[in-house]
Amino acid sequence: MNIKKDFPIFKTHPNFCYLDSAATSQKPQVVIDRIKKFYEEENANIHRGIYRLSEQATEAYEQARSKISSFLGAKNYDIIFVRNATEGINLVARTFQEPGSILLTELEHHANIVPWQLTRKKIEIVKLNEDQTLNLENLLIKLEAKPTLLGLTHISNAIGTINPAKEIIEKAHASGTKVLLDGSQSVPHMKINLEDLNPDFLVFTGHKMLGPTGIGVVAIKKEIAKNLPPYQGGGDMIQEVSWEKSTYLPSPARFEAGTPNIAGVLALQTAIEYLEKIGLEKIREHEKDLFRKCWNALKKEEGLTLFGPEDPEKHAGIISFTLDYAHPHDIAQIFDSENIAIRAGHHCCQPLMNSLSVPATARISFYLYNDESDIEKILIALQKVKQTFK
Repeated sequence: MNIKKDFPIFKTHPNFCYLDSAATSQKPQVVIDRIKKFYEEENANIHRGIYRLSEQATEAYEQARSKISSFLGAKNYDIIFVRNATEGINLVARTFQEPGSILLTELEHHANIVPWQLTRKKIEIVKLNEDQTLNLENLLIKLEAKPTLLGLTHISNAIGTINPAKEIIEKAHASGTKVLLDGSQSVPHMKINLEDLNPDFLVFTGHKMLGPTGIGVVAIKKEIAKNLPPYQGGGDMIQEVSWEKSTYLPSPARFEAGTPNIAGVLALQTAIEYLEKIGLEKIREHEKDLFRKCWNALKKEEGLTLFGPEDPEKHAGIISFTLDYAHPHDIAQIFDSENIAIRAGHHCCQPLMNSLSVPATARISFYLYNDESDIEKILIALQKVKQTFK
């Protein structure tokens, strides 16, 4: 899948090996052009003007919402625009006010931990198996207490474990527990159908799927969204305002106070259309192939520990590892000297790192613009790490 020609950064940096797409993806020219086109030719505020340019911007904005709904198979969901997945989870945590405890997993990103701590609700944790897959027996035990909501990452950003989301959601619903699914690492890499998965809430972020920063999505089941209170107050989300009280528009407008990131929404639509043209199924198979080849090469390295399940059906294109003779930060610096970008640290998953008994890992994350030559560069850089520290 040789598509680097579509990404200007690889022209500016022709020898750059980018392996940090779990943090943020690179942007194709068509996405950059869409942002430029809006500001050069279409710039106007939405929902408020009765002049032609504003009406055209409004129509484009709402068409993007419809496109994203179709992309997700979200017929029975409201699509709400936010800055990122983190803001999306905060929106749910602030507005979903049913009493009861919150159930999380050891795989969660800080963004699916801290907002729930701020609610001061009791938090229970689902443990992991030895291969860092979710312990479904422990999940069932925790569900017996009937928590009000399960916060579940679809794919671990730190170690790449893929959770069996549909099965877990069915088990949660059987106990009366609603589910927030964090799709930050799954929506960009595999075909998602919300009608099939059936979470109550889904969040994801645009910048991890070829879109710009500053735009994310919360999908909320319509029957839930219509009963949630506003998250923020201001213009564009109200029906009437007086000194005594205000009344609010229905969802999704109720949750989109103020002028949104219009260019970001339009560029996210363009990113989705680009991904659809290539095919999410094709992207997933490409990443599985890279994962398999890289994993098999790395497991031969003496002193190297890999995290997560070995089965590519249970593992995304994310590989986290440690070396017993070099700190992950040192590994990343050596890789950088070879013009390879990887991530090192706790990946905003300190509780998971504590569970794994490591302070940090080095993380490789593949996307559609990576290929087998990047694996060769990884192995060459590892030899330099070995020469430096062993």
